Amino acid sequence: MRLVRFLQHWLSGTGTRLPVTDFVPASHPLRQWADTFPWATLVQAIEQSFAQRFPKKSPCGRQPVPIRVLFALELLKHELGASDEEICHRLRTDFAVMYACGLRDYPINPSQAHFVLPETRCAFRRRIDQPLIDALLAIQAAAAMEEGLVSPAHLVIDTFPCEQGSQRVTDATTL
Repeated sequence: MRLVRFLQHWLSGTGTRLPVTDFVPASHPLRQWADTFPWATLVQAIEQSFAQRFPKKSPCGRQPVPIRVLFALELLKHELGASDEEICHRLRTDFAVMYACGLRDYPINPSQAHFVLPETRCAFRRRIDQPLIDALLAIQAAAAMEEGLVSPAHLVIDTFPCEQGSQRVTDATTL
């Protein structure tokens, strides 16, 4: 009987959930990035923008995916050079990506194997417009200056720093 009680969360999808923080060391780059990002302010700005532009909510369908998860996946996709399918797969299998997306417990329920679909990410990406991007960059810049990470004299914003000597294409190099 003890064995069944121990394995009930694996068999039924209920019971104790695994804390993601136990599997991602504090020195992991994605954990360090996620801990320094101003998530609450960014998510609030996105929610306000979406509420103004898309006020109609449908009671049908499944539970919506949290905006923090979708926004973190969008940033991680570009940094890791992954496709929509790859980053959605990494969300289901990589504890560091789960941590960066704000998921602190491992979802053991097997019926939620595809809780973020690539199509969901495409719909989220279509809703982000230029004024929202400008607002998010301003929030990131203000948070970085407040923490003393950058100087306001020469501020260039990049959500992920690149390695020295990287051949990343920017507006300055194309001019």
